[in-house]
Amino acid sequence: MARNIDRLNARTVKTLGPGLHADGGGLYLRVEAAGARRWVFIVRRKDKRSEMGLGPLSDISLARARELAQEARGVARDGKDPIAERRRARAALQAVTFGELADQLVDDLESQWKNPKVPQQWRTTLKVDAASLRPKLVSQITTEDVLAVLKPIWTVKPVTASRLRGRIERVLDAAKATGKRDGENPARWRGHLSLLLPRGRREKRHHAALPYDQIRPFCSKLRSLRLHGARSVSTLALDFTILTAARSGEVLFAAGREIDQHQAIWTIPAERMKSGREHRIPLSASALAIAKDRIKAVGDGYLFPGLARDRQTGERKPLSNMAMSKVLDLMGYGDFTVHGFRSTFRDWAGDRTAFAREIVEAALAHIVGDEAEQAYRRSDALERRRKLMDAWAQYCHASGQVVQMIA
Repeated sequence: MARNIDRLNARTVKTLGPGLHADGGGLYLRVEAAGARRWVFIVRRKDKRSEMGLGPLSDISLARARELAQEARGVARDGKDPIAERRRARAALQAVTFGELADQLVDDLESQWKNPKVPQQWRTTLKVDAASLRPKLVSQITTEDVLAVLKPIWTVKPVTASRLRGRIERVLDAAKATGKRDGENPARWRGHLSLLLPRGRREKRHHAALPYDQIRPFCSKLRSLRLHGARSVSTLALDFTILTAARSGEVLFAAGREIDQHQAIWTIPAERMKSGREHRIPLSASALAIAKDRIKAVGDGYLFPGLARDRQTGERKPLSNMAMSKVLDLMGYGDFTVHGFRSTFRDWAGDRTAFAREIVEAALAHIVGDEAEQAYRRSDALERRRKLMDAWAQYCHASGQVVQMIA
């Protein structure tokens, strides 16, 4: 029996000429005239002879091919057709819809995203904009199906369409990686959809920012608002965002436990920062007053909770990312964005103060310089940034005068 199996070796499989070369037990190496080499398992049932492909030699080693052949022989001993059984197994594996796989992919990736808004955006685009793909099996989605989703918004909403295409491609890549789909990805851009869809002109987009010479009357109007319910919290959240020059996502998920009231410092953990680094923000008197007021109401929980509650814990969830934008609309400033206030702060600091650029960038949690320079600057210049944030609060809420403090 030993001479009837394991006839080939690792050297001969690379040098054998064209033909069908037996390793034994139904396993063969087929060598084409052009040089291609692939493994096949020959199935004999009654008077019928069939070949089951096991893969190319470049992907499947001799040892692995023998393992696959052993599995096929086991199926045959049970009186089943290995080829038919493999076909049924693949069909069962591929019987998953785009919607099912998309939801699972976002769940699997959610922990790697620092910004909590990202998974929400993925779910929305893959549920709403790609609605027609959701009931389809991932194994059967074609280029025409993808184009039917993208074409209506490709020129009207170019940014949304581009992001949607990339997310569809990611889902279909995951399908292929897990054996749920074969062949090329119909959502691939380079060399595929790039030939079928017009290439839009890319424009650099900026967040619409309120000019800094309008910030004082804006803040005055903001603080004079007498809103109720969740909107009063939204107003405070917007005021706190402006005073700290923080990103809206950092503010929405701010918690009482992150505030050191005695030192007047807000410490944002690394996992919630875009840079992946812990960030300390010195709080001006105005910002600290807001924080203290909210801590009295929420304790260690979210400083700015919304009305919705977590189904499991019953705790209130953070405000919606649209809450502060609605305040801007209500005030008649709907043309500006919440994120734009960071630009307002940056322009003010550059034009109206003498603070060093590195201090201003550090206040915005921007990483400045190369790795060597970052290693040299071990301090986050907290006290110098405190002077900057105090000056900003004074400008927003008091005199509005030119500040010439040197940091």
